[in-house]
Amino acid sequence: MGFALGATAAVGGVFTLVGMKKTWDPLPSVKAAGFTTVDLSVLSEGELRTVEWRKKPIFILKKTEQMGQSPTDIVADGSRYTVVIGLCTHLGCIPAFHKDEQKFVCACHGGQFDINGKNISGPPPRPLEIPPFAVDGTKLVLGEEGPEYKKMIEKA
Repeated sequence: MGFALGATAAVGGVFTLVGMKKTWDPLPSVKAAGFTTVDLSVLSEGELRTVEWRKKPIFILKKTEQMGQSPTDIVADGSRYTVVIGLCTHLGCIPAFHKDEQKFVCACHGGQFDINGKNISGPPPRPLEIPPFAVDGTKLVLGEEGPEYKKMIEKA
């Protein structure tokens, strides 16, 4: 009798723990909202595309040969891209891209970033942030920490 009661209590405890864990896990819709997939093959050289990821603007710039290379470049299908969160690291304003000057300029306090997102003048204390990403062929998956992202962060 005692063994049967103990076994029943153990099974009930396991079911309770499984139920509790399921309530702690984020819903599939919440998990899906954390990822944004961007097809990079449709961008032309020198084109800047802005996409939204987690309510933040993400700047994706397909670089030309004249724009040079950077350790923070993302390489997909033989092309180089600058991918940064489009919020100034000073006060969170959205910088504008000045294609002729090849830089991002924040109108609020005059902060300037080069085409790689590195702060070059003004009050911003650090470069534009790079969102977590993974490269899947010609697609960029924002929100997923792929091997390319981990390698880039490791070097920084």
